[in-house]
Amino acid sequence: RQVDMPIDGGFVGMVDRGPFDEWLRERAAKAGAVRRTGTFERIERGTDGLSILHYRDKESGAPQSVRARTVIGADGAVSQVGRQAVPGADKVPMVFAYHEIVRSPETGVGDFDPARCDVYYQGPLSPDFYAWIFPHGTTTSIGTGSMKKGFALREAVAQLRRATGLDACETLRHEGAPIPLHPLKRWDNGRDVLLAGDAAGVVAPASGEGIYYALAGGRLAAEAVDEALATGDARALALARKRFMKAHGRVFFILGMMQRFWYRSDWTRERFVGMCRDPDVQRLTWQAYMNKELVRAKPAAHVRIFFKDVATLCGLARP
Repeated sequence: RQVDMPIDGGFVGMVDRGPFDEWLRERAAKAGAVRRTGTFERIERGTDGLSILHYRDKESGAPQSVRARTVIGADGAVSQVGRQAVPGADKVPMVFAYHEIVRSPETGVGDFDPARCDVYYQGPLSPDFYAWIFPHGTTTSIGTGSMKKGFALREAVAQLRRATGLDACETLRHEGAPIPLHPLKRWDNGRDVLLAGDAAGVVAPASGEGIYYALAGGRLAAEAVDEALATGDARALALARKRFMKAHGRVFFILGMMQRFWYRSDWTRERFVGMCRDPDVQRLTWQAYMNKELVRAKPAAHVRIFFKDVATLCGLARP
């Protein structure tokens, strides 16, 4: 089965992380940040109690250190800052993802559409998540993810490329990374370390979207640190998670339930795809996605969707 889900009155923006991340760094430098490029190694305490962050300089490879009143760890899902400083940071379950960045083909190659994101729910491509083709203008991301250890992610991507006619496209680079499945229960150490982004687990379940939530969480982390430094009260660091979950926790909860239920087998995923034909499902999905909040203004639509779900699962309606 395949279902088109056109977006009415909006769009889904795709971000090219290479130039985007550098743009963020440059903007921070213009705002007064001092850039130091290197690899984090460890955090120690000085005699005055302040953190001493040790890292290895990227260009020279020489060990360096910097003192800080507060450290924000935004170093990805397998956060070394979190593992060293925040209890429970190493306990979050993850989906393992792999994608290949290719040069976007000319129009007319297979079913490729440079203005459309394709999501595939097929066992050979992913037994418990999804595979994707996401155009980014001159480049395209082709990837997949799975919680199943040992699943051949690279072969699944190769299979998807062959099936869609994108195997002839030039491969520019390939990347693999874990995706956290839900936010950490704790983002700070109660003293002077706070996590943000993937390190805090703020990736939306079911969709794997992380950029919007990383940016939102980063701003909340900055505000919490600012408040902690201004008041001298380290408890303010916990406000980052509290405020994030107040704004997005319900969406994450619903998406997590959806992933656990609908992604558990090909049978349920096929029925999930069939449900996506429903205009009510499409309208509420896109409104929630673009506004980052659940839509409460259409109670009748929610009731219709509920009974359609029940009918589909009971075999009373065709998915």
